[in-house]
Amino acid sequence: MLRNARRVGFAVATVLSFASLTAAPSHAAAKIQHLVTPGGIEAWFVQDATVPLIAMEYAFGGGAAQDPKDKSGTANMVASLMDEGAADLDSKTFHERLDRRAIELSYNAQRDYFRGSLRMLKDNRDEAFDLLRLSLTQPRFDSADVERIRAQILSGLRRETTNPSSIATRKFLELAFGDHPYSRPSNGNLTEVPGITIDDIKAYKARVIAKDTLKVAVVGDVDPATLSKLLDQTFGGLPAKASLTPVPEVVAAKPPQKSFVTLDVPQTVVTFGSPGIKRDDPNFMAAYIVTHILGGGTLSSRLYHEVREKRGLVYSVSGSLLWMQHSGIYIGNTATRADRATETVDTVTSEVKRIAEQGPTQQELDEAKSYLKGSQMLALDTSSKLAGALLQYQLDKLPIDYIEKRNAIVDAVTLDQARAAAKKLWADGLLTVVVGRAPQAAAAPVVPAPKAN
Repeated sequence: MLRNARRVGFAVATVLSFASLTAAPSHAAAKIQHLVTPGGIEAWFVQDATVPLIAMEYAFGGGAAQDPKDKSGTANMVASLMDEGAADLDSKTFHERLDRRAIELSYNAQRDYFRGSLRMLKDNRDEAFDLLRLSLTQPRFDSADVERIRAQILSGLRRETTNPSSIATRKFLELAFGDHPYSRPSNGNLTEVPGITIDDIKAYKARVIAKDTLKVAVVGDVDPATLSKLLDQTFGGLPAKASLTPVPEVVAAKPPQKSFVTLDVPQTVVTFGSPGIKRDDPNFMAAYIVTHILGGGTLSSRLYHEVREKRGLVYSVSGSLLWMQHSGIYIGNTATRADRATETVDTVTSEVKRIAEQGPTQQELDEAKSYLKGSQMLALDTSSKLAGALLQYQLDKLPIDYIEKRNAIVDAVTLDQARAAAKKLWADGLLTVVVGRAPQAAAAPVVPAPKAN
């Protein structure tokens, strides 16, 4: 994963020169097929011959939540090493073969999923899928590569110790999730990453990379019969079943709570949030819309208007829902001068209280719906974006025709539902983490987060 960044200029330039030619309307109207191979591998598939490109996104259940409790960062190390040589190809040779054909292959560890990505030109598909097969079934995990990747990860973790945004995010997750696996940083920490062994890496890969949790999405210039053969060849040799440790359900800590971390930096960072909502909740879309109205990253959001435009406290402020398999949170971020941090927090808190008590207006709701429906086209305007979306829909257990239904689901949200969602999200206030120079006032005592149930 880390090594991939070195070749991004070479491979991505070739791939995106084709991908950018694919227009959104073509993808939005594309027929999504539910493909089942002779070997039983399932995939959502869009055949598109507009450009000679194939994009595939895939995921296995597990992710960083499967890290051993005292070895956070294990999944991240596995993801960083899966493309560092396989079978009889050492790391240098493996990457030379990827680079020669402008093949993009990468892995990353999210909270609940171990995801991967493969992109190639049509003419290079056989070699691309074969290299993926080797990386999945016969990764080398050579000691020299493990130590090189470990050193890179530790270097990044050391930089994070002086990065206020990183510190604020870590502290917020600890505040929200207590001793639950979701509180642990996906990339590990300076204490535990040094203790991750090659045996730990191999054991994680053996437990997690299996066919029963596999989800696949493919978009591109390949016919169903050829794709079926490639998928069976690539994934068919994996173990039938994963051996995952159960992850308990958890509700984020109840607000209001505040935490302050002293750090001598020019700008004070503020991370704020609240318990959120899971993706399968019937009221999810209403919550999604009101979070956009409050601080969706646009110039029309309430937080942008009140905190930046009206008072000039910050350059940017935004917030969004983050949903996992076993919980959900709302999380937002901003940064300001140390002497204006208290005013910034108070303004954000006041605006959150106002929307919780009064809800959005009908005009705000209508404008948010219009924006969210229009922006969906841009979110699906390349093969890679569409493949990523189709994979996420599968992980979220949405129907295969969700793209067609989404605008109607957005339109169906009523003002009463939006107001109820705002109240549910923010009636209790916020969890707030401030990182920066000494505060104007001491932070309120932190109440321990609830244990997982």
